[in-house]
Amino acid sequence: LLSLCQKGFRQFLSQKGVLLLFESESSTYTYLLADTNTKEAVIIDPVLETIDRDLKLIKELGLSLTVAVNTHCHADHITSTGLMKQRVAGLKSAISKFSGATADIHLTEGDNIPFGRHSLTVKETPGHTDGCITLVTGDQSMAFTGDALLIRGCGRTDFQQGCAKKLYHSVHEKIFTLPDECLIYPAHDYLGWLKTHIHTTDLKLSHIGHYRKTGVGMFHSRFDLVFMNA
Repeated sequence: LLSLCQKGFRQFLSQKGVLLLFESESSTYTYLLADTNTKEAVIIDPVLETIDRDLKLIKELGLSLTVAVNTHCHADHITSTGLMKQRVAGLKSAISKFSGATADIHLTEGDNIPFGRHSLTVKETPGHTDGCITLVTGDQSMAFTGDALLIRGCGRTDFQQGCAKKLYHSVHEKIFTLPDECLIYPAHDYLGWLKTHIHTTDLKLSHIGHYRKTGVGMFHSRFDLVFMNA
C-alpha cells in the first residue's frame, strides 16, 4: 500500500509539478514543489502541526529539501520552518525582507528561488501585510499568492499592517499581469472552494483570466476594496 501511495504521489508531482497539503485547523495549504530529475524541492508555507507528515512525505519521495519559504508572517498559524531546519541538514529559510522575521534568505522583488532546473520568482504583493510575497513559477503557469489573493476573495487588511490601497495595487499591478492561464494557489481556503486531497487531479483552482473577466468575489476599484475592509 505504501509503495502504491508513493507511486501515486510521484506520478502526481511529475504531472502537476506541485503537491497540495492541507492543515484543517487553520485551513492552510502547504505546497511542495520538486524537480523530479534532480530531486531538489522547495516547500511553501509549512505548518508546525503537520511537520511530521510533511517530512515523512518528503523522505518517502526521496526528495532533497533545499528551501522552506513563507509567503508572509502568519497570524493564524505557526510556521514549522524553524523546527524543520533543525531536522533537515542544509535547509535554508526564506521570507520577505519587509516581514520583520528572521530567515537565512530575505527576499525582494525579482529574486529567484532555484530548485533543480526550475525556480520561483518573487513578486512583492503587500497589503494583507507589509511582507507579503507571491511566488511565480518560471513558465508563469502557477502563482502562490499567500493571502494577497484567495479563491474568490482576498486577505484581510484590518490588522498586521494591512492596507487596502496597497493590496489593490498588488493584485491589479502584480498578480493580474500574469497570463490568463496562470493558476492561483492561495495560502488558505476558509470557504472550502479549494478543499481537495493531494492525489486529486481535477482541482478547483481559479485562473487569473477568470478573475479578470468575471470579477467573481473580487473588487472592481480601489475604493471598493477600501470600503470592503473598512
